[in-house]
Amino acid sequence: EKEEKHKTFVEKYEKQIKHFGMLRRWDDSQKYLSDNPHLVCEETANYLVIMCIDLEVEEKHALMEQVAHQTIVMQFILELSKSLKVDPRGCFRQFFAKIKTADQQYQDAFNDELESFKERVRGRAKIRIEKALKEYEEEERQKRLGPGGLDPVEVYETLPPEMQKCFDDKDIQMLQDAITKMDPTEAKYHMKRCIDSGLWVPNAQADEEGDKDKEESDEPQYEEVKKKEAENEGEILTMKNGK
Repeated sequence: EKEEKHKTFVEKYEKQIKHFGMLRRWDDSQKYLSDNPHLVCEETANYLVIMCIDLEVEEKHALMEQVAHQTIVMQFILELSKSLKVDPRGCFRQFFAKIKTADQQYQDAFNDELESFKERVRGRAKIRIEKALKEYEEEERQKRLGPGGLDPVEVYETLPPEMQKCFDDKDIQMLQDAITKMDPTEAKYHMKRCIDSGLWVPNAQADEEGDKDKEESDEPQYEEVKKKEAENEGEILTMKNGK
């Protein structure tokens, strides 16, 4: 119910809330609230908080600080209404009278809260950016996954240096020699991971034979015999650089 109330309020008064968020002078803020007393409420304060975080995420730091000031104005008015136990629409003038008469203690409390709020906004924005970055990286990782569900980038990074060099140089003979020299169990393990990630594509020659024109225009591919025993079986593999 509270969320629905907030949504309805924002849909109706979003333009006015944004206008208030951009005001700089005390007198302008007081006059605008006098003309639009319905804005003196928690919904406005909540919207301004979100607006600050959005601006910080967009790296509009100066604008964020401006709106942050107005956010604290609204929050101080709401706090004053609670302490006086009156409707906030009936006490916002008292806030401006207090803040404009240079009550140093009150002014210091306002400034301290403003600085603390801006730090909280920066923290929230950083978390949101990090979350979005992680989601993007995961989406990109999912796009890279090979037929066996492995990420070719991650598989490449776990390969022995001698195998990595073969992929870097796209050198088939070097890779064949490297596999032959490896322990059979280790070689089988790495080969399976290469296939599951798409670094190696088994039996690709037969599939691609009928599309030679396309093959010539695409990234070069390299045919290779998997291991010594695979030579006898005639199993053809194609190596792709998955970096």
